[in-house]
Amino acid sequence: MHLEFRHLRSIKAIHEEGGLARAAERLNITQSALSHQIKGLEDQTGVELFVRRSKPLRLSAAGQRLLRLADKVLPEIDAVQAEFAGLRAGRSGRLHIAIECHACFEWLFPVLEAFRKSWPDVDVDIRPGLAFDALPALQKEEVDLVVSSDPEDLPGVTFTPLFDYAPVFVASAQHPLAQKRFIEAQDFRGETLITYPVERARLDVFSQLLTPAKVEPAAIRQVELTAVILLLVASNRGVAVLPDWVVREVKYSSDYVTRPLTAAGITRRLYAATRSEDMPKPYMADLIGLARDEAARMQAA
Repeated sequence: MHLEFRHLRSIKAIHEEGGLARAAERLNITQSALSHQIKGLEDQTGVELFVRRSKPLRLSAAGQRLLRLADKVLPEIDAVQAEFAGLRAGRSGRLHIAIECHACFEWLFPVLEAFRKSWPDVDVDIRPGLAFDALPALQKEEVDLVVSSDPEDLPGVTFTPLFDYAPVFVASAQHPLAQKRFIEAQDFRGETLITYPVERARLDVFSQLLTPAKVEPAAIRQVELTAVILLLVASNRGVAVLPDWVVREVKYSSDYVTRPLTAAGITRRLYAATRSEDMPKPYMADLIGLARDEAARMQAA
């Protein structure tokens, strides 16, 4: 038996309209064509699908079985067609994000809340990019956007600048280093450095300052939450290096101070890495715009 979706739609239309004429009008075909379609289907199955002597036209037991199949299958087909139409129009899609910046979770959540309201049909998910190689995952289409401060020359990947930030030294207002105008690598000797639970290569304080200077702090204490890092710093349990916007945004206490790293300061840039082919998607461009707007708001705060 060669059963097509049009057969199921015809069975359902005839049942709901109670006759061939109204069903044909609903399906936008002639009554003759609809009649021939049903006759051909009955010839294939070898059973009658309608009790033709009844008015309105009534389904036989075999027809009822096809109607149950239509009620089960057609909504799923319609949903897939609507989803594909949304994909073609750029209204729907998938946006799985990996973050290589631990502090960026606090910046990204307001962005995603605004994005969700504008793009309800886009499937959004966040994966901590620190737990796996995010950029290779982007190339393999396992994720769709990577927030990173380390752009690479990768085929098929576009790095779009989001915003610049300065990693700053944070210490208790009572800490001796709080008296300095700026902090150098050697100042970390003998200090307990409080960091996020991230490998050294991904921490600005190591990649931009300590590792090049071959300086090692006395101890390293890893803490998950920014607020807890600031609490420990304010209590003089150690020092930290955080993005300047993070310290301004959290505003935990007035018991700590920030100082630039080195006399000239250090500036870093965050990027949104995406597959180049995805850049024209409207929701991708909107997310990047929202991210820049949120960054500008935080930096102006």
